[in-house]
Amino acid sequence: MATDVPREDPIVLFDGVCNLCHGFVQFLVPRDTEGQFHFASLQSDVGQRLLAEHGLADHDLDSVVLLEGDDAYVKSDAVIRIAQLLGGVYRLLGPCRFLPRRFRDWAYDLVARHRYRLFGQKEQCMLPTGNVRDRFLE
Repeated sequence: MATDVPREDPIVLFDGVCNLCHGFVQFLVPRDTEGQFHFASLQSDVGQRLLAEHGLADHDLDSVVLLEGDDAYVKSDAVIRIAQLLGGVYRLLGPCRFLPRRFRDWAYDLVARHRYRLFGQKEQCMLPTGNVRDRFLE
């Protein structure tokens, strides 16, 4: 697993015990053909350290967070920015940023609030294997 990531590389923090979040990471990995994204669970030491470095340690975050340089994106902003960085057809999600954040985050929170009931949860954080392992931070 990676320990040092260039500051400008995007880092996706995710709920490591959530099946929906795990599925989101599994969706991203094969579509990120340039290997630009790195990953860490919110529950990990590195995840907690990165949240603190970006002033998010005191927030009740239990969802996807994107860190890109000094910028931090949460909830719907994170998903939209990740789609833009993926490029291709996923960029079509970009115009959603013009919808009111309040509405976008309401929909995001609705899914997040029920994600364990709808998608289940794991007993432990996912353990990456193969060449993907180097993109996960310890």
